Amino acid sequence: MMIRAAKAADLPTIKLLWNDMIANTNFTFTSILKTDSILESMLHDRADRFLVADVEGRMAGFVTWGPFRGGDGYVHTAEHSIITATAGTGIGRALMLAAMEQARAQGIHTMVAGIGHENTAAVAFHIKLGFGLAGRVPEVGQKNGRWHDLILMHKTLTKP
Repeated sequence: MMIRAAKAADLPTIKLLWNDMIANTNFTFTSILKTDSILESMLHDRADRFLVADVEGRMAGFVTWGPFRGGDGYVHTAEHSIITATAGTGIGRALMLAAMEQARAQGIHTMVAGIGHENTAAVAFHIKLGFGLAGRVPEVGQKNGRWHDLILMHKTLTKP
């Protein structure tokens, strides 16, 4: 397995993985599918913050990170999204370790995960990586005719 920067040739698989999660789970609260132009723009804007796992020439997952909130006071905090084709293979761990290392080198102090409460596997995954529970915001997202809670987790990447 090789972790590398995402490139345009990866976008069809990224689109497939992301849109499957959007369409078939409540792990994300958006129902708007990723389009080619959205992903192309994201890749352009986050060229140094978009990694993929390449397994034998096949893109098997990705992680990307960007601003947590607007305003200059949050410039050293990033929120990430990670999706893999198969759980439990070590791909997600490898992606996150590489993302945290790269984010740290970019001056990111804290990495934040916003996780839909039904995604208990993602919560467990982040705990294994040393993320702590920051809180749970009840009924903040709506999807499929129901309200959903958002779990916020965080990890400090740099020491003061």
